[in-house]
Amino acid sequence: MADYIVLFREPDGRKEEHTAEEIKQHQLNWAEWFKRMSADGKLKGGSGLSLNGALIQGRDREVTDGIHQAGTEIVGGFLLLEAADLQEAVSIAQGCPIYEFDGYAEVREMQQ
Repeated sequence: MADYIVLFREPDGRKEEHTAEEIKQHQLNWAEWFKRMSADGKLKGGSGLSLNGALIQGRDREVTDGIHQAGTEIVGGFLLLEAADLQEAVSIAQGCPIYEFDGYAEVREMQQ
């Protein structure tokens, strides 16, 4: 078994309109998915991320308020998984609700 991190990238929710019902259903889908992953023993941790942050850049380590964005895309959260291999970790991430609102996931094995 190995540990994997799944980075969730998604459109900045402040810039895209969703109905209250769509948001409620999306949140329920996340809760159900987390419950299943926890019951399967694959989920080791993770969290959504707030929009509050700071960037530290350059040789002078200049600090600016805000988070990294590529266009309107942000890193919205992460998961820590335990899986037999990359293929299993990808399979787990494919069941995630992130795709409902046009997000995507990057699965990476953690260094030992």
